[in-house]
Amino acid sequence: MKKTILSLLLASLFCFLSGPAAAEKILIAACDPWPPFVDPQHPKEGVSMEIIRAAYATQGYAIKLEYVPWARAEQGVKDGVYDFLPPTWMTHERQKYLLYSEPYAVNQIKFIKRKDDPFEFTGMESLKGKTIGIVRGYGYGDAFLTATHFRREEANDLISNTRKLIAGRIDLTLEDEIVARVRLAQENPNLLNDISFTRNALSRNPLHIAAGLKNPKHQEIITAFNKGLAEIRKNGTYAAILASYGIESH
Repeated sequence: MKKTILSLLLASLFCFLSGPAAAEKILIAACDPWPPFVDPQHPKEGVSMEIIRAAYATQGYAIKLEYVPWARAEQGVKDGVYDFLPPTWMTHERQKYLLYSEPYAVNQIKFIKRKDDPFEFTGMESLKGKTIGIVRGYGYGDAFLTATHFRREEANDLISNTRKLIAGRIDLTLEDEIVARVRLAQENPNLLNDISFTRNALSRNPLHIAAGLKNPKHQEIITAFNKGLAEIRKNGTYAAILASYGIESH
């Protein structure tokens, strides 16, 4: 009888440990704040994180996000310290050490100028002689990053670049317009009074997640996301998430 009771207890414990909660796999993402895509002030941490969590939930994964400077996040994912970058743009250089998912959104990268500046972006040649503030570690596309007829000056974030722009220390900076407007409105709304955006975009950049090739789980991480993304696109969850942020799905 004692052996039977013990067997039942052990079987119950096994069922408990092997249930859905125990089976859920945890992935660690890393990124800097990038509202509205990655937003520590939002209850669901932004549109990227909401899409990513919904996609992975269909595959039995839970996501933990760590907020660190972008350069540290990218290096950490490259080295396998973190599992993936939640929003990242694809460049030829990054493909040497990152595996990318299918795209889940698109950014329009526009130039930010002083309010009284008549500049309009009409192609790479229109940047000749300019000093342009960029964020350290961001991928703006190979043509922009390798061009030699203008200067790129690094800073840690958009706010620093916008202050330098207004002070006349750089000629232009650039960012996704939605991101820039949200970020500035949250952190320093007065800066919005002194800047404007070009009508034409430097690029339309698809947003992906990316895992480091050094991470032994990199293929598993990306395959699971791609499967989950397809599922939430099909069942309407994806469109509903975008609509809640005022973004149209295509």
